[in-house]
Amino acid sequence: MGNYAVFLRGINVGGINIKMADLKAALQDYPFTKVKTLLASGNVVLQSELNAQEVKKQFEECLRKTFGYDAWVVVLSAARVGELVDACPYPAEDKSTHTYITLASDTAMLDELFEAGEALGGVEQARLGPEASAWLAPAGGTLESPFSRLSAKARYKAGTTTRNLRTLIKVRDAAAAL
Repeated sequence: MGNYAVFLRGINVGGINIKMADLKAALQDYPFTKVKTLLASGNVVLQSELNAQEVKKQFEECLRKTFGYDAWVVVLSAARVGELVDACPYPAEDKSTHTYITLASDTAMLDELFEAGEALGGVEQARLGPEASAWLAPAGGTLESPFSRLSAKARYKAGTTTRNLRTLIKVRDAAAAL
């Protein structure tokens, strides 16, 4: 039995609203146990005998069938979430900046996004592994930051999602506690 973190892309924004209680109920018909939702931004921890790729496939199928939208998720093992948090060179708490982690189910897409961020200039980012990169945004100006606008483009929708480092720490702790 493996412990996993599932990061949903684009829910509770842009017209796709899913109550976490409804999501949890829908997942009961799938091969997952100990399902817990965290925050309202689409973070789930669970256990499954499936591997990460199979969890992704089943989870997306559930979202599409139950909630009727083209769903994309990134699935990582609990251990991998911990490794990514530990690898992040930026602080979780800072008054002048916020640390974000962009997670990807498509390494090539993350490579492209990382390179595009480098081309912007002035973007502080670090690659944490094939499925994640960290970047800084000014406190109070995240959505207006050049990298945030870049990563929000439709091109990256199906393969990436971004979380604040503080959120990733909460997910790490919840997945480890399953």
